[in-house]
Amino acid sequence: MLLDVKAIDTYRGPAHILNGVSLQVDKQEVVCLVGRNGAGKTTTIESIMGFLPVRTGKIVFHDEDLTSLPPHERAKRGIGYSPEDCGVFPELSVGENLMISQWLGEEIVRKRNSGQRSDPQAQAFSVFPEVQNLLQRQGLHLSGGQRKMVAVARAMMLSPTLLLLDEAFEGLAPVVVNRFTDAVMKIKAMGISILMAESHLGAATRIGDRLYAIDRGEIIFHGPPKDALIDEKVVKALRG
Repeated sequence: MLLDVKAIDTYRGPAHILNGVSLQVDKQEVVCLVGRNGAGKTTTIESIMGFLPVRTGKIVFHDEDLTSLPPHERAKRGIGYSPEDCGVFPELSVGENLMISQWLGEEIVRKRNSGQRSDPQAQAFSVFPEVQNLLQRQGLHLSGGQRKMVAVARAMMLSPTLLLLDEAFEGLAPVVVNRFTDAVMKIKAMGISILMAESHLGAATRIGDRLYAIDRGEIIFHGPPKDALIDEKVVKALRG
């Protein structure tokens, strides 16, 4: 087991958002967390990454309890993160955005395996070769699809063993969604596990090895993606 989220409760201010959410991600696996907007997907991802404190429950990664660690320490353990809003620094160039994570990634790998690692830039560019042509461009001047590519590439610069993708397909044209689907498969082939929050069940079933559905802060389904398509409770929850 790579990631084990154990019955976490998370609040945003006074609002109780997650209620006993549990999920797991194995090595070299793509797991999708599906739900409509406001169901608790982003809160789950942010809880795992440490941006929101959990009131109860545990988050275990590589058999280490991360529940009380700040986000940068979780990143140092090998968790990459691509947020829903991409989080690209607008005044920095794409190259500078990538370099920030690459520096941190070097520290991660030194701790993990005596400093030896694959070239993270080569890996990122093999997934999104388009990013290589954007290195001198300011983040401010990127399109929506370009920002998402840069956000994923930046997360890969950490040399992560787990990649958290929050709404990677949101707002993309169908042809670009296909491009991102191919990218997810390439990342998985590199041995990187993925936990992906997604609003669209169809997209999730195409790429997920397993699927969780969340509604009103509770997991309502866990199983093979094909089974979610015929589960009335899941379909009804996603329709709102």
